[in-house]
Amino acid sequence: MISIFDLFSIGIGPSSSHTVGPMKAAHAFSAGLDSAGALPRVVRVAVGLYGSLALTGEGHGTVDALLLGLEGEEPQDVAPAHVPQRAGQIRADSRLVLDGKRPIAFDVAHDVVLNKHLFLPKHANGLTFAAYDAKGATLAEQTYYSVGGGFIVTDAEFGRTPPGEIAVPYPFKHAEDLLEYCRRDGKTIAQIVMANEAALGRSADQVRERALAIARVMKECVEAGCRHDGLLPGGLHVRRRAPPLYRKLAAREEIGRGDIMLWPMLYAIAVNEENAAGGRVVTAPTNGAAGVVPSVLTYYRNFHPQAGEDGVVTFLLTAGAIGLLYKMNASISGAEVGCQGEVGVACSMAAGAYAAVLGGNLAQIENAAEIAMEHQLGMTCDPVGGLVQIPCIERNGVAAEQAIKVAQLALLEDGEHKVSLDTVIRTMLQTGLDMKHSYKETSLGGLAITVSLPEC
Repeated sequence: MISIFDLFSIGIGPSSSHTVGPMKAAHAFSAGLDSAGALPRVVRVAVGLYGSLALTGEGHGTVDALLLGLEGEEPQDVAPAHVPQRAGQIRADSRLVLDGKRPIAFDVAHDVVLNKHLFLPKHANGLTFAAYDAKGATLAEQTYYSVGGGFIVTDAEFGRTPPGEIAVPYPFKHAEDLLEYCRRDGKTIAQIVMANEAALGRSADQVRERALAIARVMKECVEAGCRHDGLLPGGLHVRRRAPPLYRKLAAREEIGRGDIMLWPMLYAIAVNEENAAGGRVVTAPTNGAAGVVPSVLTYYRNFHPQAGEDGVVTFLLTAGAIGLLYKMNASISGAEVGCQGEVGVACSMAAGAYAAVLGGNLAQIENAAEIAMEHQLGMTCDPVGGLVQIPCIERNGVAAEQAIKVAQLALLEDGEHKVSLDTVIRTMLQTGLDMKHSYKETSLGGLAITVSLPEC
């Protein structure tokens, strides 16, 4: 059983699959060289990027991320500002320190190959590593897939159940399993998740503390996004909109104009502008969709009169359970199923979680999560310039507002619905598989080719 804290991981922008995943893979490869005793003999490392990683990696900071990963950095610990600074130094010096211990020559233009129109067989986000000694003999090789949300698997691990998986009291795979456990034992979805997390090695207090820590990072990201003016990096000259929008909404509130439904859009835009700038974010379930869950959670905390820490924990555990259903049964990778697997899943997670903290019953929570995805089906992933900016930032804002309205709709009714959450998850996966690859985070279709880029 996957922990929800693998789904809600703290990392850096702009992409969980193209930044966080490659950094983790590069770190795993360099650490593996060290543990195998091969590190002192390495004189060269070669990296290959394939498919979506190659096509949009430059805009997603993929190469910088893997350079830092090769040096032993990890996304949850590295200072966001350190990444471009250190990567620039590596490029200038043509030298890196493998696993933080072994200095080697490294010419980025020669040692990192972007295979833009080659896809590895198992996933659109593939990357390979090879290490060589002074005579050119291969010391180690490894293929990784960055499968969305910062998760990585090796070629051998792909599609397999991890060995020695810990047994949990409620081993759900489908929504119907989860809901049946709730009905049978009289528990909420959050209580089921809490019991499973305890079996994975954390006490109830530790789960609560971890959830509140995740919520703090989300809150800090919203606040940072509302403070930081200026242009986003990458060459599109996209102006940060959250700070002026925040000032306008705050001014309206002071004179008695709530304009409440604009706040969720603002919160999501703030988070995704921080993500686009390479800031500290929480994958929820991905970086490209990192604004939706924090936005709805912030809206709950700021505008619900009974909001408190218990509600925050319930929100995140419920959202995490819904996210795990998509992770286990479909995909959270835009390169595999389009943006329905990122913003669509985030919208579903947020809608179900918001319904839960508003006091919804099981049927209403399922209905909210299902409706949210039903109307995201077929959403393409077509980032302009390969950057997580247009249409990604606004898209998060629209989905956050939709999640709140969907949850409120579900609570006005009795929860009866014709389409189950399991059904819509299966449909999302099939829709993604049917989608042309040009609409799946390749920047070869949609807005990515119809929007004119500024002159450099």
